[in-house]
Formats: sequence, C-alpha cells, structure tokens
Amino acid sequence: MMSNSFVTIPAGKEARRFFVLGDRIERRLRLRGTWLNIFDVTVPPGSRTPKHAHASPEVFRILEGCLTIWRLTVNGPEEIEAGAGDIVTIAPFVVHGYANRGTVPAIFSAVVDREMAEFIEAEGTTEPPKAGPSEETIARMTAAANAYGITILAA
Repeated sequence: MMSNSFVTIPAGKEARRFFVLGDRIERRLRLRGTWLNIFDVTVPPGSRTPKHAHASPEVFRILEGCLTIWRLTVNGPEEIEAGAGDIVTIAPFVVHGYANRGTVPAIFSAVVDREMAEFIEAEGTTEPPKAGPSEETIARMTAAANAYGITILAA
C-alpha cells in the first residue's frame, strides 16, 4: 500500500520551479516528517555552483548531459566527470561544488535536506535570470545561505 506521507506533483500540474544562480530547480518530492526532498536541477552550459558545505548529505543522480563535481576528500580534492546514470554522494560537511563544462544542459536529481530545500524556495527566483549572477546577487545569496546552515566558501 502506498503511503500518503509525501508530496508529489499532481497530474497535469507543473512542479514548483526556482532559479538559483542560473540553475533551474524543480521540486519533485518532499517526504513529510523527514528531511528528504528531491529536486531536479538543470544546469546550463557554463553554469556552476560555488564551493560550499553543509551538515547534511546529498545524493546526485545525473539524468542528462555531463556534470563536473568537485569535492574535498580526506585524500585531497577530487574531481568527478559524471554522466547520465551516474550517482555521486556528498557526505555531511564535505566542501563541494559542480559545473557544467559542456555545450548542452546537464540535468540531475538531487536528494537534499529540509534546510537546503527551504533555502532554494526562499532565495530562488521564479523567473529565469537574464544574465549571469552579479557580485551583488552572489553576496546576497552567500549571506542568506548562512541562515540555512550552508557555508559558501568561494563564489
């Protein structure tokens, strides 16, 4: 029997869509009573997220395109070229970031915690940006991230 303890997109209705630093982020699922959220993230060519860390783990499953994921491990920096079907995990407090170095959008599903979901929904815009993020936008997002337990280390 299927539980009703989750929120999904009803048939015929679009997912809630947010734009954060150029990436399009769509909520796919929120498991009520837990920290689990699933978002689909579309990363345009040339876009990236700054290196950051937070207390919760993350899981990325690449759906389309290629994503370069950088994370700091106990053995030093690690760079992963992840393609469709690849799954990459980020442990709690690990400094990480990603970039789309390709010529087509990269799309991945991300399992994130409640704080990350709240940050996306509170700080993301509902309209796509007309240009890359300005220094002012990056500074605002960096300050806002701290309130959600996210430390942005390099923008």
